[in-house]
Amino acid sequence: MPAAGSTVKRDERRRGVLEAAVTCFARKGYYGTSTQEIAERAGISQPYVYRLFATKQELFAGAVDLVSDTMSNALTGHVARQPAGPRSPAEALRVARTAYGALIEDRDVLMFLMHANCAADEPLVGDAVRACYARQVELVRELIGPDETAVRQWFGAGMLDNVVVALDLTGIDEPWARTLSGSTTSGSPAARSLTDRDSRGGDRSPPLGPPGSP
Repeated sequence: MPAAGSTVKRDERRRGVLEAAVTCFARKGYYGTSTQEIAERAGISQPYVYRLFATKQELFAGAVDLVSDTMSNALTGHVARQPAGPRSPAEALRVARTAYGALIEDRDVLMFLMHANCAADEPLVGDAVRACYARQVELVRELIGPDETAVRQWFGAGMLDNVVVALDLTGIDEPWARTLSGSTTSGSPAARSLTDRDSRGGDRSPPLGPPGSP
């Protein structure tokens, strides 16, 4: 049985490798990133990476789990910091969307999530990505309520937010970019569109968008 200290050190090494993996995979994706690059960023040898993770798929799947934890903690932490008391569905959606908008300002998180969807054909990666979606669906239900349409709106808005941030559309002063990015008031662009529409009692059908959001 390994000593407690060695187990803690191994766990710290694993987390350090996973954090390095998120950064590297965010740049070049699953297929374009080598374990040697990840090892160099983590400050360890490539053979040691394989002592911690048997395969590149296992490493990527672990990185998905780490980002899923980061997302969950960001959402619940942001909501917990809001004033106590009941919220309308539109207000609950706005709070949750603002938290997600702040999260994906970290381009490593944003780009990693988009690359993760692209690598879902790999069995372990696909399982991890689906588990991430399942976890986020349940969390969003807890935060904004059980309305299935509202949950789909949350994910649809997140897909749009991903595009806006990935392409830096808020910095492009052209009609098509302004249409997608929305106004410059607080909160994520897609969230403002949805909550404004809900407050007017308008159409609540889920928006369409490209894949790329948890």
